[in-house]
Amino acid sequence: MFYNVLNFPDQLPINRIQYLELIIADYNPDIFMICELNNETGANTILSTIQEVNPNYQRATFVPNTSDDDIGDSNDLQNMIYFDNTKFSLEIINPGAAIEDQIIIQTNYRDFNHYKLKVNTTDQATNPLYLNVIVGHLKSSSGTTNQNLRLAMVQALEAYFDTLPSNEYVMLAGDLNLYTNSEPAFQELIDTDTTNDITFIDPADRIGSWSNNTSYIDVFTQSTRNAGSGLGGATGGFDDRFDFIMTTENMQISSELSFVNGSYRAFGNNGLVSCYNQDINSSNCGISDATDEFPSGIREALYNFSDHLPVALQLQTDRTLSTPDYLTSPSLRLMGSNIIRNQIKLKITDTSLNIYKLKIYNVLGQEVKTITLKQEAIITEDVSTLAPGIYYIATEQLSIEPLKFIKAD
Repeated sequence: MFYNVLNFPDQLPINRIQYLELIIADYNPDIFMICELNNETGANTILSTIQEVNPNYQRATFVPNTSDDDIGDSNDLQNMIYFDNTKFSLEIINPGAAIEDQIIIQTNYRDFNHYKLKVNTTDQATNPLYLNVIVGHLKSSSGTTNQNLRLAMVQALEAYFDTLPSNEYVMLAGDLNLYTNSEPAFQELIDTDTTNDITFIDPADRIGSWSNNTSYIDVFTQSTRNAGSGLGGATGGFDDRFDFIMTTENMQISSELSFVNGSYRAFGNNGLVSCYNQDINSSNCGISDATDEFPSGIREALYNFSDHLPVALQLQTDRTLSTPDYLTSPSLRLMGSNIIRNQIKLKITDTSLNIYKLKIYNVLGQEVKTITLKQEAIITEDVSTLAPGIYYIATEQLSIEPLKFIKAD
């Protein structure tokens, strides 16, 4: 998932981080990339917040924007990557430098940040599998001058790519501020001529003139707000595709590492023409919470957190991952994901404890459900009536370490 987090944490209101937790809990990305991060305090706040959803999240080193600042005040807008450390490790990519876990690609305006993730496979010691992640934020606004500035930034990135092997797996995520596929910056990214060692494709396969064109509304990402919200950022309603995850061509066909066809999402976008120029939390952007991919609660959180929508993409590999398929305490397993919608599956790992009941508590410590245990190896319990939020499972005597799960909408 990539997300423009709108001048975080300097942009008011100060309590909007709660909405990011709901968004992350709903999608639970293994890789979370952002732009418009103001400072290291914000980086840490986001990390501690999303660790409430998944305690395995880690982040890269925060580095302020180092590119020249002659065009505008961009030194307080930077990029970051968070990742699940049970599935990836962040490699040393710049050994001996002051910052070793990334390479900073300077441009005429803002940095690109290059991170290298190693997939945690069972054969990683002898046959490592790497994903190169580039996170960036191109110059905003329309007009020829700004188009040329975006092009210059991409040309600096392409010059850096000349130092990489052409068969690398590369993912580019960012707020690219592109109004149409005919912009020189976009054409440079997808150019297949011999001058580009690294060529990108659009996994959404929605190339065209996006801006204010409802034929492309399914990939619109800005603006989540029409006018008068007082929440900052761009207004004007839902009418542009600015946010992208792009991949190299080899990630379309390689069984070793590829994107899942049809998995690309503008997260929160139900693809309704009636949503054009509307607030994303408007009833015009949804039909029914029972049928919408993104119900009203998620769209409300997106409206309150940022003027952009995140974009998301699923990746796949034919390698065997060395990751557990459950969360565990010393005596209790939560099988599968900790993001729960209707049913929860549990397994007691120590039958000598004579546990007869489990309790589910909300974040206020209030008991909301009792699970009576039977002699089955796997316990399946209906939790569909619980409100969305964070819950804990424990014994009546708290004799085992509580397990946390997220009840999704």
